[in-house]
Amino acid sequence: MFDNLSEKFTGIVQSLTSKGKISEQDIKKTLREVRLALLEADVDFKVAKNFITTIEDKAKEGNVFSSLTPGQTIIKIVKEEMTSILGEASTELNKGDEFPTKIMLIGLQGVGKTTTAAKLALHLRKLKNSVLMVGCDLQRPAAIDQLKQLGRELDIEVFDEKNKNSSPALVAKNALEYANKNRMNYVIFDTAGRLSIDQELMGELKEINKIISPDEVLLTLDAMTGQDAVNSGNEFNKQISVSGIILTKMDGDARGGAALSMKSVTGIPIKFVGTGEKSDQIEIFHPDRVASRILGMGDVETLIEKAQKEFDIDQVKNLEGKIKKNQFDLNDMLQQFQSIKKMGSMTDLLGMVPGLGSLKGKINPNDITDDKMKKAESIIYSMTPYERSHPESINGSRRNRIALGSGTNITEVNQVLNQFKQMQKMIKQFSGPNGKRNIMQMFNKK
Repeated sequence: MFDNLSEKFTGIVQSLTSKGKISEQDIKKTLREVRLALLEADVDFKVAKNFITTIEDKAKEGNVFSSLTPGQTIIKIVKEEMTSILGEASTELNKGDEFPTKIMLIGLQGVGKTTTAAKLALHLRKLKNSVLMVGCDLQRPAAIDQLKQLGRELDIEVFDEKNKNSSPALVAKNALEYANKNRMNYVIFDTAGRLSIDQELMGELKEINKIISPDEVLLTLDAMTGQDAVNSGNEFNKQISVSGIILTKMDGDARGGAALSMKSVTGIPIKFVGTGEKSDQIEIFHPDRVASRILGMGDVETLIEKAQKEFDIDQVKNLEGKIKKNQFDLNDMLQQFQSIKKMGSMTDLLGMVPGLGSLKGKINPNDITDDKMKKAESIIYSMTPYERSHPESINGSRRNRIALGSGTNITEVNQVLNQFKQMQKMIKQFSGPNGKRNIMQMFNKK
């Protein structure tokens, strides 16, 4: 997410902070680099221009040149302005005054509305809400079947329309009556899309909108289409009042132009972003955290939230006990790998750690890929239970057998064992009296 833009901004930040004094010429050069970085990221031209003008004005007003830390002052201004164009603060879902809260998902065909409906439903269910998904897409073949399949996988109810000759508006009406009767907290209406915005599509959406009076109209857009997504946002908003945006495929968008332009151009806040194909890979959009990540400053809050979701508290307590007794073994390392994988890609996680974002380009990509982690898991699975509990017992002949059983070679087995030793040392430092914080503190953070 934002890899290209983050790499450029990290370089700009490092260049500024390394200077003791900054001249007006330095500011102009820096802002030229910022402007180019934004335009290369497919940020709207007017948004980029206003961004630069605002920073210039604030730098003059703040008398940056006489500041004791001019570089840090400029970076602070850049971060504040970037947070502003991203949307200032995260925007919560609108909640209905009565049961149920009605959420209508709209968007073009192929942007991932149905998958997003399931992701949003799972997100709400995790917050202890009852959720009903409704398939109003009667245009796309197997759209209802896809929604039902996702519902079965996630154990989330999908409204089943008995009348096979029904219309999208009638399906929505009947589903709403069912949700009212069963006192559901939320109803998510997955509507049809088209390859382009046409009158037929808008007529159908307006009819559903009139019948259900949604508390939230969420426009689903593909982040990878850049300014086309922004243009779609504008067009939809002209026809039907959109209250929020969900950007899908953010994990594949290295530029970030859609996210950086959307709020300024359309006036609609981004509420969620899709960060992967799995049903739990959806995040609330926090402008300040995103700005921090783009500038290479990390995102500790999101990192902790991800850890809290994926690491079971009992598992953490058990791990802490083993660490204190110096009993951390390969079973524990395997368990950590599996939990970390659920948190997202290693490159994204690296970008969330303050100070490490700038190292992304310097670290061998092969050391942080999912394939590398899968290979390490395969090596550990090829060990006997005794070997996993007693890594010191793994001699030359055992390493040969493990390599053969995992389809790897001795060098790769040695790498995993060396990685284990490094992990042991790191954890010992982390949990020792001189460590920065106790492991449990992170999971008790509110």
